[in-house]
Amino acid sequence: MPYATIQPPFTLKFREMSKQELKDCFRWFYDVLPQRTRELAETVRQSPGFETWQPDQTPASLDALGEWFSVQVEARQRTPDERQEIASRSSFPIEVPNEELTNRTISLAMDIGMHLAQVLLKNFPALRWEQPLNDKKFADYGQPVLVGFGPVPLNPVRIAVTLAYGLVSKKQSGKRLREIHDYWSKQVRAKA
Repeated sequence: MPYATIQPPFTLKFREMSKQELKDCFRWFYDVLPQRTRELAETVRQSPGFETWQPDQTPASLDALGEWFSVQVEARQRTPDERQEIASRSSFPIEVPNEELTNRTISLAMDIGMHLAQVLLKNFPALRWEQPLNDKKFADYGQPVLVGFGPVPLNPVRIAVTLAYGLVSKKQSGKRLREIHDYWSKQVRAKA
């Protein structure tokens, strides 16, 4: 069975969405978590060597998942129009990379971010989902984040997408997923 990419029923331009649209987005995200976990598990288990992987919400599940993800990430060439559009959004001159993650890779990263969050939530009951809506300048404005680490929330989807860029550029390895978990776990303990 082929992997079904995630299909949010809204734009991902959070700063342009109304507060009601953002609340609907948050509700959708939370509601789709179980389905996306099943989709991820089925896809991982189709790969040789990963047939027994389980999304059991243990830190150990992240070891194999990170290894699997490291060979799944793919990039495509950005079009000149895409590069120009990205450059035009910046207040200062930046070099825009030629490559962009594929839709499948971004979708997998979203699913993996959701799983990472579920692992943290299961093992640290003090954590909870929140949606920052006070400051449109905040990097994670309107997005689902985990709070309970102190002053800094964790956007698990953003961090998984960032990991995907590191994997596709070969600057990171699959071990990084577990390292991310371990780092954030220590933040919870330090604040407990």
